[in-house]
Amino acid sequence: MTPKAALFPLVLAAGLALAGCSKSSDRPVQGAAGPAQVADGAGLFTDHCQRCHGAGAAGGPFGPPLVHKIYEPNHHPDAAFHRAALGGVRAHHWQFGDMPAVPGVNTAEVTAIIAYVRGLQREAGIY
Repeated sequence: MTPKAALFPLVLAAGLALAGCSKSSDRPVQGAAGPAQVADGAGLFTDHCQRCHGAGAAGGPFGPPLVHKIYEPNHHPDAAFHRAALGGVRAHHWQFGDMPAVPGVNTAEVTAIIAYVRGLQREAGIY
């Protein structure tokens, strides 16, 4: 085997991992956060997200439940939540219409909200 051919599997594996195609067991736990960040996320969720996504992220009149297998990390990684909150997203799983960007939140606050939601998902056995 040539040196280039020997490197191909390593390069392929690295590319797949960077693209998010690795096995879920190989990925770090998303949303793993300390209690303070989760508590901050709970308050921020109440202030900015609960109106649409319901108490405890269980769904509401204007938005889907985030404590649902569709939103588990292998289908909607943390980056998807960041994109949705900071830039808005088109409707694609539910019939609630497009989600606009959430006014008044920054990246650090969205990270805390995600930590809170991921904790709720873990408690519900979603991942």
